Amino acid sequence: MKHWTTLAAAGLFAAAAFGAANAADISGAGATFPYPVYAKWADAYKKETGNGLNYQSIGSGGGIKQIKAKTVTFGASDAPLPGKELDESGLAQFPMVMGGIVPVVNLDGVKPGELTIDGPTLAKIFLGEITKWNDPAIAKLNAGVKLPDQAVAIVHRSDGSGTTFNFTYYLSDVNADWKSKVGTNAAVQWPAGIGAKGNEGVANNVANTKGSIGYVEYAYALQNKLTFTKMVNKNGKTVTPTAEAFQAAAANADWKSQPGYGVILANQPGDQAWPMTAATWILIYKQPTDTAATAEALKFFAWAYKNGSKMASELDYVPMPAKVVTDIEKYWASEIKDANGKPLLTN
Repeated sequence: MKHWTTLAAAGLFAAAAFGAANAADISGAGATFPYPVYAKWADAYKKETGNGLNYQSIGSGGGIKQIKAKTVTFGASDAPLPGKELDESGLAQFPMVMGGIVPVVNLDGVKPGELTIDGPTLAKIFLGEITKWNDPAIAKLNAGVKLPDQAVAIVHRSDGSGTTFNFTYYLSDVNADWKSKVGTNAAVQWPAGIGAKGNEGVANNVANTKGSIGYVEYAYALQNKLTFTKMVNKNGKTVTPTAEAFQAAAANADWKSQPGYGVILANQPGDQAWPMTAATWILIYKQPTDTAATAEALKFFAWAYKNGSKMASELDYVPMPAKVVTDIEKYWASEIKDANGKPLLTN
């Protein structure tokens, strides 16, 4: 039930995002990965403060373009910008929440969590090398599961996507052929399959295409009642996508080791770790032109860190650890300032 109510809220949020924004609304654009939780936070924040969030769920690539064009107050991306690009653009970057990317399939008779897949096999599917669902590589991982003699229909993202960045990062890490032939990026030359826009588009295509496989953020799998798979992780353990499995992957993350907290969580060790765990980041100017708008955005992010953990967990996202949030808020105070060098938001 919790996912149905959030889906309804996301629908309202989508309508607001493309409608006329109120003067007090906070403007942002980017990643579809965190869209369900941003929608839930926005609804609660509006009720509490009267301020809305005008967020366009257009993909990480679009979010990066819009923040660099200064058409929004903040951008959102699941692919972190490297330190050099942050410096050149004058942008601050920080993680907002974590979640999991899951393979989703549409196979008659196969229920959510019934099918198991490992990284090398997943890469071969998306390379177009495995073309039937009863291929020996899939059958070996699924003794007792009735696999159809059916063609595999691949669905991938068509837009510049942080979800794709994390997905291809993982495939590159587990399959040398993928790394050399396709590589890691927010947009790649796909060897096979059809493209769809956003996590929403992939979810809809998989839901409507028999024999299909795609990849989406876990909340989209649940909201669309899609059949997600289990996976074999780096430690050789078969794991189910859960908030606990995503948290296990993030447990040892050294967030301060990368500029802008740009730590990739794919293929982390640990018996319980979900292999395609990812964070999502906010991009905002260190010295913004519209200081009032940026201050309002920071107030929203601070509110979400403080009050949004339960809402995030209800959607199977993983909130940022408290010690990381404390460090991020110090980062805001030291880095995001007005023209006189005064912090826009202080603790």
